[in-house]
Amino acid sequence: MPLTLDDLRPNLGAKQTKKRVGRGHGSGKGKTAGRGTKGQKARSHAGVGRGFEGGQLPIQRRLPYKRGFTNINKVQWEIVNLGRLDALEFDGPVTPEELYARGITRGMEFPIKILAAGDLTRAIEVHAHAFSEAAKEQIAAAGGSLQTLARTDQWLEARPRSRRLQINRDLKQARVGKVGAPSRKQALAGARGA
Repeated sequence: MPLTLDDLRPNLGAKQTKKRVGRGHGSGKGKTAGRGTKGQKARSHAGVGRGFEGGQLPIQRRLPYKRGFTNINKVQWEIVNLGRLDALEFDGPVTPEELYARGITRGMEFPIKILAAGDLTRAIEVHAHAFSEAAKEQIAAAGGSLQTLARTDQWLEARPRSRRLQINRDLKQARVGKVGAPSRKQALAGARGA
């Protein structure tokens, strides 16, 4: 007897009929559709979101320190060790431009700090925004020199987030937001101009 497509069947128990709820009493899941009687989970679009604790303050808000936080004002330093500078052959002074050109730092907008990890075996001239005390001693001991550059990066000032910052005091004295007073943009432009 030839086998045709009509004879193909899945294995016994491999396929199950989908449960159709709310289709009348004869289905066995009529009336409340298997949800029980009344209550929050019996309603349309029932259920609560993740972390919901019945209206009381949930644990992620009661104990926020358990998960830590991100400091938005943290200075994004580029750390360079003396051992790495010693391994590279620098003809002239070590500058932020030279470090970025060689792929050691992420970009020119990040301040550079020199640390003393590793050994410095030759005299080099280093230009950076900050040095650790141990790095200064090692550079001097090797007969090299260092120059501390002025920082011009975006992390020099904290963002105005509280009234304790001077910029917020100035804006308050300028009556920003009051009737007839300058707008915040105008006040900030005047403060920068001064």
